[in-house]
Amino acid sequence: MRVLIPDAKFTDPADIEREAVGLLTGGSALAFIPHHEVQQADIAPGEWPSCEGVIAYDEVRLDAPWLKRLERCRVIVRAGVGFDNVDLETAGALGIAVCNVPDYGTTEVADHAIAMLLTLVRGTASYDAAIRADLDGGWHFARAPLVRRTRGLVFGVVGLGRIGLATALRAKAFGMEVLFFDPYKPTGTDLALGFRRADSLSALMAEADVVSLHTPLTPETRGMLNATAFADAKTGQILVNTARGPVVVLDALLDALRNGRLAGAALDVIPEEPVTRMADHPLIRAWRAQEPWIAGRLLLSPHAAFFAPESIRDLRRKSAETVAAALGSGRLLNCVNRAWLSPQRGWSTTA
Repeated sequence: MRVLIPDAKFTDPADIEREAVGLLTGGSALAFIPHHEVQQADIAPGEWPSCEGVIAYDEVRLDAPWLKRLERCRVIVRAGVGFDNVDLETAGALGIAVCNVPDYGTTEVADHAIAMLLTLVRGTASYDAAIRADLDGGWHFARAPLVRRTRGLVFGVVGLGRIGLATALRAKAFGMEVLFFDPYKPTGTDLALGFRRADSLSALMAEADVVSLHTPLTPETRGMLNATAFADAKTGQILVNTARGPVVVLDALLDALRNGRLAGAALDVIPEEPVTRMADHPLIRAWRAQEPWIAGRLLLSPHAAFFAPESIRDLRRKSAETVAAALGSGRLLNCVNRAWLSPQRGWSTTA
């Protein structure tokens, strides 16, 4: 059985994937077909209808026209947590299960969110930049604009899934009080974890000193942090986004930083990536120029929160294991389109 990897993020011939499946099955008939640095449209047309499975990273978009080419495909594994680049409903109607890998970089993203916050509130990057620019004048503790005590801050978490919970526990270890908003978590979650629960995003924004985003990108969350949300924000709040860029409206963030409602922001993700695609946005221009009003208040990283050599190995192994489980035994791990999944290709909707 052939497994197409149309946007492989590695250069070897799927060594980790083959090893993972071999360890699972004692020698599987799965053949992994990776394409490296190739545009989706440039893959030979015959590759799509001939594969039984697809492992997709984040550069392909599997919408209805592309899904209909997958004549034999039974499962798509999104090599990552987010799955907004796959049309779940159409895939389900075609009998194609869509699964993700939600647990490969949980600790890395949580660490990154806390690291970005600490960079701002302990001023490490600002101090370094000030000293580099002026060895004498930069040697002063007041050169970082956002330094404050972390103990006692209200750490607001939007989305208390695996990563949100891991981040919240780290914040709690630093002495912060955790407040979360997640309407999909059952009653009592707050009691079990020793956190406080906000009944709305507005309530969380009004009380949190820090807001850390950990939601998937869905129609519900797209643009969730908009002008209305920032108008509700506690003055001096810091925003951290290691989730998805389009959750935050960048124009609204610019206004909130300019008018002082927000003290700072740390963004691992932005609405359009890479950052060259948004180089002309006023916020990015001001950040690059280090205009006085924003210097030391905005921190960017290149959608890197997930990354560590260990997490990439985990991602590749878990993606291969998920494909093997689906095609080998019909077991669906982390299926994200079960609600639309037609049984026409042999899937049980309760598997």
